[in-house]
Amino acid sequence: MSNNEPRNIPRHVAVIMDGNGRWAKERGQERVYGHINGVESMRKVVGAALRHGVEYLTVYAFSTENWGRPAQEVQALMELLCKSLANETAELEKNGVRMRFIGDREALSSEVRAAIAASERATEHNDRLTLVIAVNYSSRWEIVRTVRALATEVADGKLAVDAIDAEAVSSRLLTAGIPDPDLLIRTSGEQRLSNFLLWQLSYTELYFTDVLWPDFDGEAFDRAVEAYCRRERRYGVLTK
Repeated sequence: MSNNEPRNIPRHVAVIMDGNGRWAKERGQERVYGHINGVESMRKVVGAALRHGVEYLTVYAFSTENWGRPAQEVQALMELLCKSLANETAELEKNGVRMRFIGDREALSSEVRAAIAASERATEHNDRLTLVIAVNYSSRWEIVRTVRALATEVADGKLAVDAIDAEAVSSRLLTAGIPDPDLLIRTSGEQRLSNFLLWQLSYTELYFTDVLWPDFDGEAFDRAVEAYCRRERRYGVLTK
């Protein structure tokens, strides 16, 4: 792409951070070693997003299905989340990053819920980049939750059935007020959505890379953005 050519930077980038376990196994280490090293990748990607002027960055940190992993790994992940929030929030606040968490918080421990709430409070005034972290998140759960909310409003007489449209659904999702992702990045070579933002990703450009998450850095993020900039988004409409 020419330096003089206008760049259509994605406003919202979503990331499925995959490959920590395989990265650790290749090095003869336990899976948690990969998760620990993945934190540095997260730091680099946030920096790259800020550099590009991305407004929203949503990352899939822990799915509801991840509870099925060995208890020791789940505990390590939760401890790593709390530690990372304690270590990184001040720097994120300094750089103008607002933190927002989506997912079912009720299943999380009081320690994790407190750490999440503290990070959200500390960064709530920032507006340079909104970092959305999906923890104990499932897109199907989110959609069912939204359907129940709409049904309750109809039953209570607060909403007419005919008023339920795509905007009504979107405005009741956990991502309400956030534009749908323009670009989804998934690392490690897997090519599936894994129950992540299924409603929101309807017209998102998908970018898959074989790079394992702990090896994904600012330059890898740059390549994904460059690939996005070369694409023509049609939203189902023919263009000349």
